[in-house]
Amino acid sequence: MTEFELKFQISPEQRAAVEAAVGRGRSHVSRLRARYFDTADGALAAQRIVLRLRKEGRTWWQTSKAPGGTLLERHEHNVELPPAAAREVPVPRIERHDGTPVGGLIHDALRKAGHDPATVELVALYGTDVRRTTREMRTGDALVELAFDHGEVTASERSHALCELEIELKSGSPHSMLELAHRWRNRYGLWLDIVSKSARGQRLAKGELFGDPVKAEPPSLEGDADNGPQVLCAVIKSCLSQILANASEVAAGSTAAEHVHQLRVGIRRLRTALREMEALAPSLINPAWESALVDAFRELGRQRDRDHLLQDVQPRLEAVGAPPITWADEPSPRAPADVVRNAAFQSTLLELVAATLPTETADGDEPDKPAAEPASAHKPLRKRLAKLHRQVVRDGRRYEALEPAAQHRVRKRLKRLRYLGEFVAPIFGSRNAKRYLKKLEPAQDALGQHNDNAVAIAAYRDNAPHDGRSWFAVGWLSARQPASAVECRKALDEIAKAEPFWK
Repeated sequence: MTEFELKFQISPEQRAAVEAAVGRGRSHVSRLRARYFDTADGALAAQRIVLRLRKEGRTWWQTSKAPGGTLLERHEHNVELPPAAAREVPVPRIERHDGTPVGGLIHDALRKAGHDPATVELVALYGTDVRRTTREMRTGDALVELAFDHGEVTASERSHALCELEIELKSGSPHSMLELAHRWRNRYGLWLDIVSKSARGQRLAKGELFGDPVKAEPPSLEGDADNGPQVLCAVIKSCLSQILANASEVAAGSTAAEHVHQLRVGIRRLRTALREMEALAPSLINPAWESALVDAFRELGRQRDRDHLLQDVQPRLEAVGAPPITWADEPSPRAPADVVRNAAFQSTLLELVAATLPTETADGDEPDKPAAEPASAHKPLRKRLAKLHRQVVRDGRRYEALEPAAQHRVRKRLKRLRYLGEFVAPIFGSRNAKRYLKKLEPAQDALGQHNDNAVAIAAYRDNAPHDGRSWFAVGWLSARQPASAVECRKALDEIAKAEPFWK
């Protein structure tokens, strides 16, 4: 069985309204108490596998879940346990899942960690106690289940409050389910969250509030690597995995610089994919996505630029004799959580999820056959890579003569060249691609530092009317830009010597 569901967090102001909306009609309220099990060394969690015992009414169920084919899909297997004494808690048994996809993944995870599945010992690590209101409803050609959960997850003496809405596809079209999710998101100001109850329990057991920042992973290009739409979908999924993971942490209140940074990296990678790979499947892309992605990217970057100025640039200047300065009062950047919860950004994420879904229904019905052969990926990708490479090399030769804005465009093109190269490396040969991308790294570092200094010069110049001592910084940093530009040009010259891997 494969589970496809979306989970949303709910603000305290909307909790009563969402609970009442789910509770309309033929709804059902139940208390769910669950215990989650793993080996002492976390062998299952390391492979993102969940094993739990949950009491629903008077019935105990053993459930295991494991990652599915997409970010929002999971393999799931449930086993109803025989009746037990009133106060008796069943013992989890791995063999209950034998012969299922989840069972195979459990055995693989245990063996990978050096355990014998037949004799391994499982321990209870954390638990949940939830009051769940559920209602099934039809929307379009789909049957979905709405579940409002309110309760807590506990580990030892620690606890974390839960207030979530889950929308699960029971049968029919996932696109119809997503249309319903759009309406509920807009009506109640919900925001997507991919952190499961089990993941929250694992963190709680460790005394952690948030998960680790998630870095980019290469796309999984299975099947026909020359199928344009298939390649673009795989790349979008890869970008969404990074975006949704870090956005969930930021929306939950993390202000960690690395969470915000990795979220911005994910957005930048996605924008590169949509721009440079559009020819693979033009009908897949909504031009309106760009505005929401740019707004979020810039808002999240304002705090980064401010922190860099105060924590890196100003101390460096004061170390060479610059006077301390006062900064003009400016509106504070929006909190990162507010940026991520923004309606336009959340709606765009839902549309991107929809764009990556197959047309096959949850019932297993055959998708409609395409009217024409899908576009080839190789030719347009070669063309885009070659063009970006040519532009970077051309502008690199005259880098010192370019205006700051033009120099910044070179840096953006270089980033797009790198990301596009990473996306398509499996298509053209990962080994050669890796050698080529390695050649880009010195130029990326040099142009990044040069751009940071240019941003700082502009900030100090804008502040000069408020505090004239800012001119020291403008002069000192400006005097070093010509030499910095020479270093950038030398690093860019090396890219001209790199052997293109796409030929």
